Amino acid sequence: MSWPARTLFVFAIYLAIVGAWLIFSPNSFLRLFGFSPTKEVWIRIVGMCFGGLAFYYALSSVMNLRRFFKLTVYARMLTLPFFVLLVILKLAQPVLILFGLIDLAGAGWTSIALRRTESA
Repeated sequence: MSWPARTLFVFAIYLAIVGAWLIFSPNSFLRLFGFSPTKEVWIRIVGMCFGGLAFYYALSSVMNLRRFFKLTVYARMLTLPFFVLLVILKLAQPVLILFGLIDLAGAGWTSIALRRTESA
């Protein structure tokens, strides 16, 4: 597995863990990060979306789909500014920025891996 592929595979594991947590024990996840517990189904739907993304990321890493790797960098870079905006507008708690930072770090890691393997 190439270095860029490994970065996506690791991110897929992160997404799968968060997704499963949101599906099977959403309120423990919400409480841990200071969000109010809920009985609504939306949080489990978000968990399923995370699971779907994990599936795409894992398969693309195994298939070494470099174009997909590049696209994920752009999408993941947008997460932090969006989450910061939600916090500024007081629609979300500041802890949400942590998840944006994780996305940004993952995007940076993938971007570096892509650049270094393209020049090699």
